[in-house]
Amino acid sequence: MADFSLNEEQKLIQETMREFAQEEFRKLAHESDESSTLQEDALEKVCALGIFSSSIPEEYGGHEMERSALNTIIMAEELAWGDLSIALGALSPLLMMTPILESGTEDQKKKWLPNFCGESFYASTAALMEPRVSFDPFALQTTAEERGGKAVLNGVKCMVPLADRARQILVYAKGASGMEAYIVDGDAAGLSVGEREKYMGLRALPLFTVTLKDCEVDLDRRVGGEKGIDYNRLLNLSRASLCAMAVGISRASHEYALEYAKERVAFGEPIAYRQSIAFMLAESAMEVDAMRLLAWRAAWKLDRGEDATRESTLAKRYCADQTMKVTDYGVQILGGHGYIREHPVERWFRNGRSFAALEGLAIA
Repeated sequence: MADFSLNEEQKLIQETMREFAQEEFRKLAHESDESSTLQEDALEKVCALGIFSSSIPEEYGGHEMERSALNTIIMAEELAWGDLSIALGALSPLLMMTPILESGTEDQKKKWLPNFCGESFYASTAALMEPRVSFDPFALQTTAEERGGKAVLNGVKCMVPLADRARQILVYAKGASGMEAYIVDGDAAGLSVGEREKYMGLRALPLFTVTLKDCEVDLDRRVGGEKGIDYNRLLNLSRASLCAMAVGISRASHEYALEYAKERVAFGEPIAYRQSIAFMLAESAMEVDAMRLLAWRAAWKLDRGEDATRESTLAKRYCADQTMKVTDYGVQILGGHGYIREHPVERWFRNGRSFAALEGLAIA
């Protein structure tokens, strides 16, 4: 039977990340969104928390704490509660680190994992999404063809976080054995990073188009070697993490709207007493809890080594829809003030819209 009561370690993770998000991300969120700038200082401070090295075994330079998808999504929820754009940018090294931990060969782990154990932020990312109206992660157009002892990559990726500064980009492609992942240097010949993409939300997160044209990669950079990656599990880990982040901004919007409704007086009483407002607040509270339970259930199965495809897929679909509802309620409850940029509910509404389109921008 699933037990979702947090142990002492998980409570500590939750409290530490919530305090960090309050003190660091919340203070930067508005300015970062307005200026479309991801603060480098925030990335370094996240690295200093030991988020990356704590999941890496000692033999590769880490702290060898037990790696857990549930622990990671507890952390992801709190950081996204602080700010989604900054959280996605700060956690982008996991996009390369986790697949290597999950599927990498021994040589790949020895070569790449120590990079994430240093004191400075190691810029790395992954390229999964492609610029198509209806993106299907199981029908990638990017290809990997073996020629002359090399893998030759061709294709176009979009929404690649921090691609402009990434030391390495983990590129997902369709190869002879199915879905494959290759570690490509950010300055590799045949790889070009386009102009920064602009979106309605996630304005502080640098997202780029990456084009691969006859980009040659040594075969020893294929994650997992001949065995390859467990692509389905990696997608499930990603969806669970994205769901946790959806919970984070939904919770943030609900909490802000609740406090506003208690303090805003109209016709002699707080607007929270109005039935229409009270119903939106109650429904938001229920949806936040429901989303969290779906995300935790998926992570619980993943930690048990079970197939969580159904759970992670349902969670992602549900969280994408309900995040839109909860953040929209946040704007509605504030009325005209909800449309003013000085109130964060409009930013959470814009960022919340992204979850319906995101794949692979976070991973547990």
